[in-house]
Amino acid sequence: MFDITKIRSDFPILSREVNGKPLVYLDNGASAQKPQAVIDAVTQCYSHEYSNVHRGLHYLSNLATDQYEAVRGKIAHFIGASSEDEIVLNSGSTEGINTVAYGWAMPRLQAGDEIVLTVMEHHANIVPWHFLRERQGVVIKWVNVDNTGALDPEAVIDAISPKTRLVAVTHCSNVLGTVVDIKTITQGAHKKGVPVMVDGSQSAVHMPVNVADLGCDFFVITGHKLYGPSSSGALYVKKERMQEMRPFMGGGDMIKEVSKEGVIYNDPPMRFEAGTPGIVPTIGLGVALDYLTSIGMNNIVAHEASLRDYAAKRLNELNWLQLQGSTPDKAAIFSFTLDGAGHAHDISTILDKKGVAVRAGQHCTGPLMDHLGVAATCRASFGLYNTIEEVDVLVDALELAHDLFA
Repeated sequence: MFDITKIRSDFPILSREVNGKPLVYLDNGASAQKPQAVIDAVTQCYSHEYSNVHRGLHYLSNLATDQYEAVRGKIAHFIGASSEDEIVLNSGSTEGINTVAYGWAMPRLQAGDEIVLTVMEHHANIVPWHFLRERQGVVIKWVNVDNTGALDPEAVIDAISPKTRLVAVTHCSNVLGTVVDIKTITQGAHKKGVPVMVDGSQSAVHMPVNVADLGCDFFVITGHKLYGPSSSGALYVKKERMQEMRPFMGGGDMIKEVSKEGVIYNDPPMRFEAGTPGIVPTIGLGVALDYLTSIGMNNIVAHEASLRDYAAKRLNELNWLQLQGSTPDKAAIFSFTLDGAGHAHDISTILDKKGVAVRAGQHCTGPLMDHLGVAATCRASFGLYNTIEEVDVLVDALELAHDLFA
């Protein structure tokens, strides 16, 4: 049973006020709040259990290592990987994408080789490929969305040419909420011999994910959106791709031996985990995944779908509000502009006076903003602890904003 009252009580920050109003936190697309279980786990680690992981032979090091390494298996289970050996622990999606760019793509791609992206991509899934464009002459090919924000998977497949070496695509747009048919894209790309990298930063929060079923070669997640600590996350790499990668960061844990003459690298996935990792954030991420699993991702999907449908109804009633993205099966993410408002930041500031936290700007999606023909938008992104009543508060605050700008 999905008990929203109980769930909200698990998040201490939701009981506070902002500007004298109850906090309505609708900035989950940027970063989600943390349940008490995660906060307690982080506090416990730092207060009573902290030590560096691996190689230590004392009690605290062994304890920290066991807790840290257990998260690898939790992540594998959460995203449907066949083995925890396919999970590289890291600081989040940005590091994961850069690991693919430097570790897999850079050694393999030459001038004229192509990478296919969609116009919806977050900058974290654009900038690393621009590095390869600038430094190695790689060509970026762009696939647009239609006027509802939907992405035709066949358009992505059709963009693949004999020179294409990788398709890199989001699973769920952080601006439009559009859910992408990754399985069809992967099947079509693989028929043409092209691997697929998926940015799962948003999708892993809003829906069950099974990378084995999706068939993708790489998949990244970030912990702070999954109700876990910042600086935690993971990169899934299909085993055969893991063998094709070279390490791009050197340091402890990614090596077996170092001599004056050379280096013997550690086995994957440790080969791609250099230096002291984010021990406590990763342990906290494991607790966050336990929390999500205890609620049930299908229950979360159903709750957020009800929020999405109600919010879509209420927001579409505001004829002076311009919504971006209207696909019916989207995530509960709404980006909008308001007629007469000078800038999205102005809208956000007014909503904040009513205790409503939204994001304003380009949301790290410059190419998408250009495609939509807007300078910036406001974004209300819902999470598992949001309520129907909070949708009404958002609408009331928007009506106030409209009155002020009229």
